[in-house]
Amino acid sequence: MRRKLVVGNWKMYGSLESNKKLLEAVVEGLRDYRNADYVICVPHPYLCQAQTILQGTNIAWGGQNMHQYEAGAFTGSVAPHMLTDFGCTHVIIGHSERREMAHESDALIAAKFESAVRARLTPILCVGETREEHEAGKAHEVVGHQLDAVLERVGIANFAKGVLAYEPVWAIGTGKSASPDKAQSMHAFLRYRIAKHDRKAASELRIIYGGSVKVTNAAKLLAQPDIDGALVGSASLVAEQFILICRAAN
Repeated sequence: MRRKLVVGNWKMYGSLESNKKLLEAVVEGLRDYRNADYVICVPHPYLCQAQTILQGTNIAWGGQNMHQYEAGAFTGSVAPHMLTDFGCTHVIIGHSERREMAHESDALIAAKFESAVRARLTPILCVGETREEHEAGKAHEVVGHQLDAVLERVGIANFAKGVLAYEPVWAIGTGKSASPDKAQSMHAFLRYRIAKHDRKAASELRIIYGGSVKVTNAAKLLAQPDIDGALVGSASLVAEQFILICRAAN
């Protein structure tokens, strides 16, 4: 059975003072909940703080993005080894906000995924359709293309070293989550598409859901057979809410 995974994505929020309170509360709240895995992806300036507070606990930490190259004249970018230097085990790749605001292409995201695996980071690959694509009935086409771009570059063996996150763009930050049935349908589609390459890899790969995951819908989403966890945005910034979502994964 696939072990549940809950990932908190802080996005561009936080301060040294508020981070300390939040992380310490989450550590205490999840101390005895060890039947699922937890990761918190913090803004890069706070990786040292996250490492200091989370090391030795049952909560891992990771980056929200990274460059595809290990070094170079790329002002403002972060290399894979810079994440692992601070103990990161995971990194979010291809989040819809990166695709839209930073114009990251499928090819670039595939290159980042490959570099993450090479650096022994677990890439959390985000795929998802916009509202317009969803309403036009193109969700499977769009998400399938995003998935295939990475599979074609890295191959199924390396792809299986990551985590796949379905995040319908129309649900992120809107409070409008996909229904458990709709989310399950897309997750099943993704697993079926991966199974065309390798059935065993597909059965073992964790596919998590992101898009306005809240305390009120987490349990129903996590109860679906092909939903293996959650990528949590705003609720991960409130200790009580994030703890309850993580407990639901147990």
